[in-house]
Amino acid sequence: MIKIYFAAIILFCSCNTGQQSDNTTTSSPVNEKIIVRTDTVYLTRNAEITPANSYSDLFMDSAAIEKFIQQKKIPADDAKAFHSFYNYRNLQFAWFTSQGFTEQAKGFWNLQDKLSNDKNTDKILRNKIDTLLNNDSLVISRYDTSILNTELSLTDAYLQFYKANRNKTLFANLSPEKAIPVKKENAISLADTILLQRTDSLTRKVSSQYSLLKQKLEVYDSVAKKGGWRTIIFTTKQAKKGVSSPVIALLKRRLQMTGEMSGHDSTNIFNDSLVSAIKNYQTHNGLKPTGIITDTLIRSLNIGVDTRIQQIIVNLGRMQWVPAVEEANYITVNIPEFLLYAFENNAKAFEMPVVVGKEGTHTTMFNGNLDQIVFSPYWNIPASIVKNEILPKMKTDPGYLKSRHMEIVGKNDSLPTIRQLPGPDNALGKVKFLFPNRYDIYFHDTNTKDIFKKDVRAVSHGCIRLADAEKMANYILRNKNEWTAQKIHDAMNSGKEQFVKLSPAMPVAITYFTAWVDESGQLNFRDDIYNNDKK
Repeated sequence: MIKIYFAAIILFCSCNTGQQSDNTTTSSPVNEKIIVRTDTVYLTRNAEITPANSYSDLFMDSAAIEKFIQQKKIPADDAKAFHSFYNYRNLQFAWFTSQGFTEQAKGFWNLQDKLSNDKNTDKILRNKIDTLLNNDSLVISRYDTSILNTELSLTDAYLQFYKANRNKTLFANLSPEKAIPVKKENAISLADTILLQRTDSLTRKVSSQYSLLKQKLEVYDSVAKKGGWRTIIFTTKQAKKGVSSPVIALLKRRLQMTGEMSGHDSTNIFNDSLVSAIKNYQTHNGLKPTGIITDTLIRSLNIGVDTRIQQIIVNLGRMQWVPAVEEANYITVNIPEFLLYAFENNAKAFEMPVVVGKEGTHTTMFNGNLDQIVFSPYWNIPASIVKNEILPKMKTDPGYLKSRHMEIVGKNDSLPTIRQLPGPDNALGKVKFLFPNRYDIYFHDTNTKDIFKKDVRAVSHGCIRLADAEKMANYILRNKNEWTAQKIHDAMNSGKEQFVKLSPAMPVAITYFTAWVDESGQLNFRDDIYNNDKK
């Protein structure tokens, strides 16, 4: 049996052992007794959950829950759901670990932003979450009463959201407790559970992607049960076309097991079909499709099937919290892929390389609506960059601002407010694209194009740089007759800031998938650049 364990972020079946009918009463605090209703209600704490196997390493006192319910004057039925939620978790936090937010917290917060009609609910909670989400080095103590209150407030918001919107989600058939993981699971056992689950056919674009990825999980689960694949050890002498070696047959078998090589070629010859299969694998694993065997290729091929199963499961869990894009025209960016996709009438119009945030200034997953283009923009430099990067340079070089075409336009406490003028040196390039969000992230041009030659492009302060911003501007304004290609080009090079409002706005989805199935039906893997999967 595979010995790797991890915190499961996939949903479990809504029924399990220990459930009883409506008139069943609790007989023992040791064995959990459950009442079955429309949604399962957990009357006593789940003793199977312990600090050793729990999903979160934070626990609370039951008195804190009761105090919160009384202070908020939560109605009786909702209070029952509240107790049930935490009894199932054995008083374990759902939305925080000691390392910060759980992925489900971020997913829920984005999902309710997209689906909830009431954007003004609990403004204090909204401001608190926004502040915490912008802290990349968040560390949580169970004794932090502010965080405990935020945890309970999030649960209150979640249970209300669930009642109103469950049928718009991929976990509509589950009780609200089951949508949040409670304990660590063995990867292969969890894969078996997932493969037995019914995937509801919902009118959500993400549901088809979920089903496709689940099918790939079945393939990898089958490989694991047959013993996985052998480690490939190559030398440079064996890595040339035309060479004959037993290792070549092993490599072919490895690529056939996961579908990158078709047929049953088991010869020892490094032939054209192997070259094509290697290119296929490289394309779908974020490597340059050269058809050449390299150390990087072999390292990727030797990643264990159990690790790949974990990666698939993590991304299946992630997909269940992704809001659907119901519109036919939209833009999506997949952060680990460093690519933007533009869709028109539900068909891919084009894809474009992008630069995303570096470690410490992550680009965050969220949904927004692109509603404004700014040609020849000023760059209003964030206070953190002014403080950490510009002020030290101003001290050593009095002419620094002038040489960079920057100017001081005010003061924020003791910190100067600085902007960079439109022009060829502007860090935002010649155009930016705004989709209002709490993270102050947007698309923009860049005057440093060499970065797009690199395979790994996580170097920005969080915003997303476009390889061809003029192409993007033409695409977004394609139905505006007054905005010809020449007019767009002139506006980008005018040196005078100009705003263009868009109506209707274009949906934008910023995602983080390290495993997914593309339009050709091929399974793709990418590196976990922010360690989100690992967490």
